[in-house]
Amino acid sequence: MTATVLVTGGTGTLGRLVTPLLRAADFKVRVLSRSEHEATDGIEYVLGNLATGEGIDAAVAGVDTILHLAGDAKGDDDKARTLVKAATKSGRPHIVYISVVGADQESFAYFGFKRGAEQVIADSGLPWTTVRATQFNDLVLTLAKALTKLPVAPVPSGFRVQPIDPRDVAARLVELVQGEPAGLVADIAGPKIYTLREIVSSYLAAAGRRRPMLPLHLPGKGARAFRTGINLAPDHATGTHTWEAFLADRVQ
Repeated sequence: MTATVLVTGGTGTLGRLVTPLLRAADFKVRVLSRSEHEATDGIEYVLGNLATGEGIDAAVAGVDTILHLAGDAKGDDDKARTLVKAATKSGRPHIVYISVVGADQESFAYFGFKRGAEQVIADSGLPWTTVRATQFNDLVLTLAKALTKLPVAPVPSGFRVQPIDPRDVAARLVELVQGEPAGLVADIAGPKIYTLREIVSSYLAAAGRRRPMLPLHLPGKGARAFRTGINLAPDHATGTHTWEAFLADRVQ
């Protein structure tokens, strides 16, 4: 019998990449969405909201695996509790969760919510697999654009990033869905580490723009943590798509 995978966050950047890969791997795919969508390419859409719990019991019913991609700036731990509660009532589905490199440090609020969600899933009694990824290319591009809006670009000094292409993450997630529950697995990260200054400079060059850059020393615990590289995974640079190739494709 063909296994069914419920994908939360299936209409987002990562979800739109992973769902066709799951279909190609012969899974039945069900996508949790807060708005109505017509079934397409063999993908079923179900209404549900992890923030309120509405529709979640029905969404998880009969699924073999839950690929939990839905995330936000805060509240991921509460949403994981809602998901786990419904999943526990429906059987013992394997939960595969995408988290973020640095979540175990909890020095930044967003990381704390991610770590909380990890812990909820690990303590659920359900079979689970969690993988942490570095920042997506899209997020790093958004940051570069934000930093260059003014005539002078303020660039936080000492910050580095290791951007990964969502296509690499999607491929890894499908591997984990196909595999046995494995707990916390090795991080996945982009192929190269860049200073934030290098990121901004490369974006400006790709966009054909000029901006003087002003080094900016940010205070606080979170900034200190980023300067130490908590968001990096140099030993797990498994991504194959480079930041430069992403820029060439996305920035005109």
